[in-house]
Amino acid sequence: MENSVTFFLIDDDTDDQEIFLIALEGISETIECKYANDGIRALEKLNVDESFVPDYIFLDMNMPRMNGKECLVEIRKIERLKHVPTYIYSTSVDPRMVAEVKQLGATDVIIKPTSIKALSDILENLIAEN
Repeated sequence: MENSVTFFLIDDDTDDQEIFLIALEGISETIECKYANDGIRALEKLNVDESFVPDYIFLDMNMPRMNGKECLVEIRKIERLKHVPTYIYSTSVDPRMVAEVKQLGATDVIIKPTSIKALSDILENLIAEN
C-alpha cells in the first residue's frame, strides 16, 4: 500500500461526503478519505494531529461557522500543508470568487458535478497529474 493517497474533504453536507467517497472507491482501493463537517473542525484536526498531511484537500465554499475561503486562509498558514494541493469544491462558482481563492492559495476550483462518474473522472485526473 505504498502508493496510498489521502484525501481530506471539508464539507458540511453528508450527502456530498457520501458521493465523494463512492467516487473515490471507483478509482482505487488505496485511496483513504478523511472528513470534517466544517472549517473549525478541520482546523482542529489539522492543528492537533501534526502527523496528518493529506495528499489533497477539498474545501466546500459554503459552510456554517467558517466558510471555505476563511478555512483556506488558515490552512495556508500551516507550514507542513503549504505544498498540499487544496481545491475549493463548490456548487456555484463565479469568476471573481475563483480569482480570489486562487490568490489566497487555492490550487483550483472544482464545481461539484451532477454525477458520481463525472466526479470520479475529475478525481482520477487530479491523481494522474501529480
